[in-house]
Amino acid sequence: MAYFKIASNVYTGESALDDASEIIKSFGDKALIVTGKHVGKSPMMEELKRFLVKNDISYTVYDGITSEPTVPMLDEGAEIYRKEGCSFVIGLGGGSPLDSAKGIAAMAEKEGKISDFAGKEITGSHPPVVCIPTTAGTGSETTQFIAISDPVTDVKMLLRGISMIPEVAILNPAYTVDMTKSITSSTGLDALTHAVEAYTSKKATPLTDPYAAAAVKAILEYLPKAYNEGYDIENREKMMVAAFQAGVCISNSSVTLVHGMSRPIGALFHVPHGLSNAMLLNVCLTFAAEGAPERFGELARAVGAAAESDDDVTASKKLLEKINEVVKICEVPTLWEYGVDHDKFEAAIDKMSEDAVASGSPGNTRRPVSVDDCKMLYRKLL
Repeated sequence: MAYFKIASNVYTGESALDDASEIIKSFGDKALIVTGKHVGKSPMMEELKRFLVKNDISYTVYDGITSEPTVPMLDEGAEIYRKEGCSFVIGLGGGSPLDSAKGIAAMAEKEGKISDFAGKEITGSHPPVVCIPTTAGTGSETTQFIAISDPVTDVKMLLRGISMIPEVAILNPAYTVDMTKSITSSTGLDALTHAVEAYTSKKATPLTDPYAAAAVKAILEYLPKAYNEGYDIENREKMMVAAFQAGVCISNSSVTLVHGMSRPIGALFHVPHGLSNAMLLNVCLTFAAEGAPERFGELARAVGAAAESDDDVTASKKLLEKINEVVKICEVPTLWEYGVDHDKFEAAIDKMSEDAVASGSPGNTRRPVSVDDCKMLYRKLL
């Protein structure tokens, strides 16, 4: 039996925050705002502060989240939450602050560390969470997942729990127009990865398939436009909705090989998650498609990348060609162009491959994936 769950309250458009005022006020009179240094000084933060003051809600800001959040960051955030007597959490920013907001809420009323939940489901009550994305990619505003690195083990954990799906998601495309081209690229390709992997996952369902296909179709069309015409609000709106749809999908049908192999690269070499996904897209999806051409072909026809008359193998190849075109338009660097040391990467392949398979995500791929397969695919990047 499949279970389908999304954020309980979703508000869209430029008045989304004000539209959500009544439910946000019901969460209590003091918020912990979780964000990063850059967004913490942005006009979006000032707008959020004005909103809270207008609604008689006090706040404390924790802006210690980086692009690769860690267990100690969440520990610090949870301690601030308790010390300041907060009643709910607001995440403002990209996927890292949103994941961190959910993790801080999860641990605000629990003992121990969030790493204690590795391999387990996060359960129990926790303070309400409001997620306000300023990028269009991770879909964290509607997922049950939290991606957090543990510096003790050098593992980027993917933690989960239905209770982690935020109570409120605020989708204002105006918050994304100032994204740089590189962030537009990495977050948009992250959303594309989510949607393709969700559709081709073993756990895909009749409820997630329409969301995934709609997201893939929109991203293939609008990500190149958003990359080149970032101040066009329609491009940003289409991408924000597609990222949300893709988030709904992975929360309910999970991710597969790309994400499993991407997380170790982030943990060991600190490559932003969306970017490492983009670097792996070609090799991983080619491998996966060879084991499930009918599923990839079905998606290709559904999004208009292939003709109805194309057989599955031909259609799946056309889909991968279209994805590669978008990757090239978005000027995704190689690992070496990004600055990863070739020899250090090669030396880490065994650990990364074992960590990738241990994460469970590659097991959702319709083609069986072994540790040796991951080693081979990592070496293809070399």
